[in-house]
Amino acid sequence: QVQLVESGGGLVQPGGSLRLSCAASGSFFSINAMGWYRQAPGKERELVAKFITRGTTTYADSVKGRFTIARDIAKNTVYLQMNSLKPEDTAVYYCNAVANMAPYRPMNNYWGQGTQVTVSS
Repeated sequence: QVQLVESGGGLVQPGGSLRLSCAASGSFFSINAMGWYRQAPGKERELVAKFITRGTTTYADSVKGRFTIARDIAKNTVYLQMNSLKPEDTAVYYCNAVANMAPYRPMNNYWGQGTQVTVSS
């Protein structure tokens, strides 16, 4: 299984920046996708940005041009650099990984505990 540990959330003023980190550990065989989701109060969890195989990235339209996802494969770590933050970015941000435990075993989704990002004056 995979354990995901997130860090970097906090309170920031509009226009400010934050960088989130997520480190994966555990007994997994392979991780083939990692990314970030967020959930605001009363709303559904939504994709923010993710890596899939071969390094392809995808972003939500609402964050494109402001957020950048990066990874360190050797460290099994993914980052989310958030610039020009807006109040509507306020949410709990969750790290997600898709992984299997051994060859030919099914892929499963794993989630971090979440880290709060609050953008407010």
